[in-house]
Amino acid sequence: MKTHEKLEAQSAVKEISTSCSSERLPQCRITRAVNLLPSLQKHLLFQNNPPAWQVPLMTLTAEDRLHGKRIFDGRRTPKVFTYHLLLFVVLLLVLPGLLHCDGKSQLSPGKGFKGFDQSIEISPLNMAPEPHDGVANSSDTYPLYKRSARSTTLQKEQESSLLTIYQSMKEMKEMLLPCDTLVEVTNHILKKASGRNLSCDFFQLPTCDQKLNHQLAKINPLKLIKVKIKPQLLYEVLVWLKKLNLLLDVHQAKSFSIVKKLMLNKEQMVFGSPVRCPDKHPSLLPWNPEHDERHKVQIGRGTFLKLESSATVHSIIIEDGGKLVFSDTPRAPITLRARYIVIRNGGELHIGAERCPYTSRATISLVGRSTEGPQVEQFGKKFIGVDRGGVLELHGRRSLSWTLLSRTLYPGGLQYGAYRYDRRRGNRGFNVRVIDPGTARLLRADRFDTHLWANESRRLQEFLRSQPRGRIVAVAVGDSAARRLSMSARNDLRELLGSEQARHLGYRQPWAIVGVIRASKSFVVEDRRLYQPNGSTGMAIARRDFQTYDGTRFTVTAYSEWVHGVPHCGFRVEVSKGVILNLMDNTSSWLPGDQIVIASTDYSMYQAENFNLLPCPECEVNQVKIDGKPRYLHMGEIIDGIDMRAEVGLLSRNIVIKGEMENSCYGQNLCHFFSQDTFGGQIRILRNFASVHLFGVELTNMGQQILGSYPVHFHLAGDVDQKGGYNPPTYVDNVAIHHCFSRCVAIHGTNGLLVKDTIGYDTLGHCFFLEDGVEQRNILYHNLGLLTKPGTILPSDRNAIMCITIRDQVYGNYIPVPSTDCMAVTTFWISNPNNHLINNAAAGAQDVGIWFIFHRAPTGQSVGQYPEGQSEFTPLGVFYNNRVHSNFKAGLFIGSGVKTTESNAEDPREVLTVDFARFRPHQNADPKKPRVPAIIDGLVSFKNNDHGAWARGGDIIFRNSGFSDNGIGLTLASDGTFPTDEGSSLEVTKSIFVGESINVGCNGGQNRYWGKGAHGEYRTLPRNRTFPIRGFQIYDGPVRITHCTFKNYISVHERYSSALAFFMRNSWQISPQNNVSQVKLEWNVNLEVFFGKPGQWFGTNSLDGDQTSIFHDLDGSMTGYPDTFVARADNYLVRHPGCLSVPRWNGVICSGKYAQLYVQAWRPDNLSLLISKDSYPDHPLKLQGVNRGASYQQYQPVVMLEQAYTLRWNGRTPEQIVLYPINFNRGNWIQVGMCYPKKTVFKIMSDIYDRSSGRVHSVKRYKAASSFNILQKNPDKNLYYFDSSAGILFLIVQAKHVRKGHSYCSKHGCERLKILSHVISWESSDCLRKGHPVKQSGEPAHLITLTGRVAAPCRHCGAPQVAITSDPHRVYIKIEIQSQSTGDLQNGRKFSFIKVNDEVFLAEKAGLLFVMVDACSGDILSRQYFDTAHTLQVADSIANYIQETIRERSIALISSRGDLGWALNYVSSAFLRLGAAKPINFFKEGSFAMLGFKSRLKPAWIKIRSQSAGQLAASLQHYVPLKLSEYGCSGKPKENRRDLKLFHDLMSSN
Repeated sequence: MKTHEKLEAQSAVKEISTSCSSERLPQCRITRAVNLLPSLQKHLLFQNNPPAWQVPLMTLTAEDRLHGKRIFDGRRTPKVFTYHLLLFVVLLLVLPGLLHCDGKSQLSPGKGFKGFDQSIEISPLNMAPEPHDGVANSSDTYPLYKRSARSTTLQKEQESSLLTIYQSMKEMKEMLLPCDTLVEVTNHILKKASGRNLSCDFFQLPTCDQKLNHQLAKINPLKLIKVKIKPQLLYEVLVWLKKLNLLLDVHQAKSFSIVKKLMLNKEQMVFGSPVRCPDKHPSLLPWNPEHDERHKVQIGRGTFLKLESSATVHSIIIEDGGKLVFSDTPRAPITLRARYIVIRNGGELHIGAERCPYTSRATISLVGRSTEGPQVEQFGKKFIGVDRGGVLELHGRRSLSWTLLSRTLYPGGLQYGAYRYDRRRGNRGFNVRVIDPGTARLLRADRFDTHLWANESRRLQEFLRSQPRGRIVAVAVGDSAARRLSMSARNDLRELLGSEQARHLGYRQPWAIVGVIRASKSFVVEDRRLYQPNGSTGMAIARRDFQTYDGTRFTVTAYSEWVHGVPHCGFRVEVSKGVILNLMDNTSSWLPGDQIVIASTDYSMYQAENFNLLPCPECEVNQVKIDGKPRYLHMGEIIDGIDMRAEVGLLSRNIVIKGEMENSCYGQNLCHFFSQDTFGGQIRILRNFASVHLFGVELTNMGQQILGSYPVHFHLAGDVDQKGGYNPPTYVDNVAIHHCFSRCVAIHGTNGLLVKDTIGYDTLGHCFFLEDGVEQRNILYHNLGLLTKPGTILPSDRNAIMCITIRDQVYGNYIPVPSTDCMAVTTFWISNPNNHLINNAAAGAQDVGIWFIFHRAPTGQSVGQYPEGQSEFTPLGVFYNNRVHSNFKAGLFIGSGVKTTESNAEDPREVLTVDFARFRPHQNADPKKPRVPAIIDGLVSFKNNDHGAWARGGDIIFRNSGFSDNGIGLTLASDGTFPTDEGSSLEVTKSIFVGESINVGCNGGQNRYWGKGAHGEYRTLPRNRTFPIRGFQIYDGPVRITHCTFKNYISVHERYSSALAFFMRNSWQISPQNNVSQVKLEWNVNLEVFFGKPGQWFGTNSLDGDQTSIFHDLDGSMTGYPDTFVARADNYLVRHPGCLSVPRWNGVICSGKYAQLYVQAWRPDNLSLLISKDSYPDHPLKLQGVNRGASYQQYQPVVMLEQAYTLRWNGRTPEQIVLYPINFNRGNWIQVGMCYPKKTVFKIMSDIYDRSSGRVHSVKRYKAASSFNILQKNPDKNLYYFDSSAGILFLIVQAKHVRKGHSYCSKHGCERLKILSHVISWESSDCLRKGHPVKQSGEPAHLITLTGRVAAPCRHCGAPQVAITSDPHRVYIKIEIQSQSTGDLQNGRKFSFIKVNDEVFLAEKAGLLFVMVDACSGDILSRQYFDTAHTLQVADSIANYIQETIRERSIALISSRGDLGWALNYVSSAFLRLGAAKPINFFKEGSFAMLGFKSRLKPAWIKIRSQSAGQLAASLQHYVPLKLSEYGCSGKPKENRRDLKLFHDLMSSN
């Protein structure tokens, strides 16, 4: 027997000998390995009383496996002889029973083995009977071996043998059982289905090498499925009988359905009881192969191994039903090192199970250099590969994947940052620092040279006496401070700071003190050293811990010393005892030692930071402590109505798959781009795998800069959900992919994959990547991607340097253009719109966060899977509640495509270069059917350098979205332009736009621009310090903006900042159908609209689109004048005397009706058009036109209806001109005059052009009118008039059909006039200067003045939401508190107030104003005013009010006005009941604001500001969540979790 066969046999012995008896035989697992034992041993295994002894288990070494060595130990010979003798005796005893016909044994009815917890894998039988000299085996113990069937009517003799039929099925992977075993199992099932009254002598099925030469009646499959047998075996028998045409057709579908349901039962039954944990299966053999990098391990049929210790092997192949399971109770964490692992043909690898997550720590380390060893076909090197029939089940410990900060994390862990000062020399005297005890903020810094100057003592005294009670003061002596230090100053140091050593301070003595002004001496810490002649004194250090109002602990340190004759001194203000993060969710599953990452909330993605967790016994369930101090600002709040809370992700998992790396780049691994080794590991899953589920896995050092070698790669796997027969559907869940070298999860030719709760951090190339454009129905739910860097694999992965360097796939000497060919690396690269994104976060990519990009045709290995252009017409899947921020180009990008052809002379660009495409979703992806709007619901976009979002196409609707601190909030560009499409629509509604929020960012971390903000504060800036910030940008149109709110768009001298603006340097059309309605401009918007001005960024501002910019204010919510149009000030085509100029907009507001005149000019096709309104002949508009590869030039001026216009060119008039009245309604008209040479002959006709079919109909010829008056009186009679004396051709361009909605034309097609001219003589004339006998139409009376200005503010305008958040199921209220100090009142600031949403509570008297809000309902419970200026009795009343009157679960809002009085400090501890971490220090003439909560719970949103006189007045703004479960509200809070409903609906539909 071969060595590997021995191991299989031993596994069988262990399983059956310990668990099987005649009573339990039906439940026993029978494996192929049993057949490998001698026949006597087989019979022995099935007796009622198994022997007390057991065959010694022998560990199979890799060398044994490799050479097939037989294992024989001479020392064991006597035992072996005894063993065989016993077997022979037992055989003689049991043989009569074995020969009985009516046996009771059957195959195990337990569930199968395709995944221990949820899927089925057979244990194939291979028990061919021993030869019997022509006598069939009739043993009752082995009824499966009776090759027989019921005698039936004869059928026509088959030409093919059963083996031939079987092999054809085997090739199709329909069979896993050997042929002989399959026949035996079939006969067994037939017998059992026939009943026990059947004689032992019945017709046999032929053996596999014989033909099916008996006629058998067709069998009812419903009878067969009643036989108790493993569902997988039953399924194969049914397939086999169906192939043999022996099943009744009528019941086949129902029978297969029932069997499949049995197969899909998730619980693995062994010996009649469920086994949830794969490593607990009794058939597993312990495996401890130790370490040998040469060993090649093959785990085959009947081999079930449990890895119990770390090991190193060359490679592992798991196939033919073999299993490798990691023990969950090892003595030490298991690390398995291998060059590769292949799982195929029923092979299984298990670490944990869905219902039994792995609890220990397991690591698979993939080893090898790119230069070592051969490639493995289909997989490459350094991989885990799952091929056809393979099972990969990895289920780690359940833990929260990622969440959001619930309190802002500041640099250094303190609100105003940590402070550090170190100085050598130049610091003589007292160095003094004053720190706010409530916030740890450094307030004052000064130096007093009391060694040299006598008056410095007095200045020091004045400085200390001016500090309010309770301020922290730190003092450190530099050099010397004693020589001129007065006794009075020494006494003040004792009285004010509690110093005992200041009185004795001597020459050059280092001294440091940290104390609190006018506090008890218990607060002071000081240290003094004597000066030593050698110039080194040792350090005098004073250090004391404090606590802020919000509970953050910090340390103030002062030190002073001499070192080798050089004086040193310094200060530290830093967080102490670790930085604690406050998080939105329960993070008790995060453990000390775990690694986390905190996302950037600024423009640079490089401000993401990772830390390790520390033990934190004092932490709540939603808090963790980190091992370092943050360098950057990470927001933990909703700011100005936009959710800017930083994502915090867990990078550690207890199952780790990693690549072992070299210390630096080597070989051909693109070392000119990367300094590190980028040849990591990979996981590749191929089509027809049996089962793959990844949960709770950490992947690091994975991926290679090689096409197809990614951390997780589903390669052409097809449908992997229920549609593909996978139940449960395939998923990648709770996986952390970090510090990897090529993508995160690649979905290639794969549909229906669930990627959930997965993190991709610090990776190269597109992260979550849909590859060929055919991938559909994939669900990306609650994933986080951040720090997505450029890679080299595709042009779209590359940065500028890579783009121009990598040229091996371009044609000829073409040099790629980085900005258009490359530079598109994206966190979520979605190449087909029919995929679903819910609750994802793209928190920092080199280029784009989420990009919907369109393959005009499938690419790669998916070529030909759908018709060309189908992707652009495919409706968008679900897009709900996604976040995009800290991306350089754009947060969300919808539009563009990839080049789908190889490079050639005509187009030398590399295949898959970024290319042009438009998104035009239609029903069933059929452009002939109605459009299906793409809904972008709930996008949060902030701190993206260029665009918050860009979308080109139609119809597209953004709703419930928030844009803040982007260079440009949102740009919507139309599907196409006339006449290439019928017109589409874009809309943004119920959304909030913020220009510059109070998230000022943090300098550093590759932020490029740092400058002054609108309010004089320093902040990070997008693009450039002078870049024009725009909220909503109109490109062409038509677009609609409705129910939107704009905030904080304030222009400064360095840059423009406007709520609404237009695409800069725009040569394209602008539609007058662009419209605005029910928008709200908050008080902090000082530039509502801006049309640009010549200069930086705008250029000459004279391209066609620049000049024709326009939109329609439907209700006056933008301009104050309803039903008006807003256009550029110098566009006289739309102006009339009643227009209102707005110089700061560079615009004009006009009433009237407007449309477009589309002009095509043929021969010549490179002229500029001069068009003027006849009432403003001296102000023509010069249009350069657009020629995008067409044989004509096109122009699209906006015109005012019922007006006269004259057209001329800057050269000879084109021979053919076509005029389209677009956006004209029936009856709308304009008069057009065109300049021609005097002797010109015309052929003019009208027709209707059907864009969809390309056909022309309703053709009519125009006739010449005898006079201009006749033309004017008969506009419907197809006339024209040519004034030959002036050289002007006159036409009335009028629409005759109804236009609907946003369509350019009517449903009949586009009406047009075609003018063909033949010039007899080129005698030209200046038609404008010479004049013509045309009656001026004049201006209608109603255009002289604008309609009445809107009198009252629009109550229903603006976004209906208080805030746009990433948890839209929660209700928030907006809290604003503004206090005023005594000094503020003296300077004319009269009011302090508290504002709850839109309800304002004014404080008109000096004192404290309390407003109470119910945290469960949001209702105002009470308001109370206290005059604090006089008596202690008021202070007692405040304390009593807090303790007794305020209800539990009340949100407490407090503002102050004027003098706070001295008595409040006596009851400052009362505010502890409202969430203060320590008693409040009130300042008599200062100000105070508090957002508190009365409860034992202390939410992270509690805020306290106590400012002294001279500081800015205390103020707060916060968005407070209501109805949180931790508040303890009565009744179970109802949450409308639309995200979960969408998710469950998608999962059920897949």
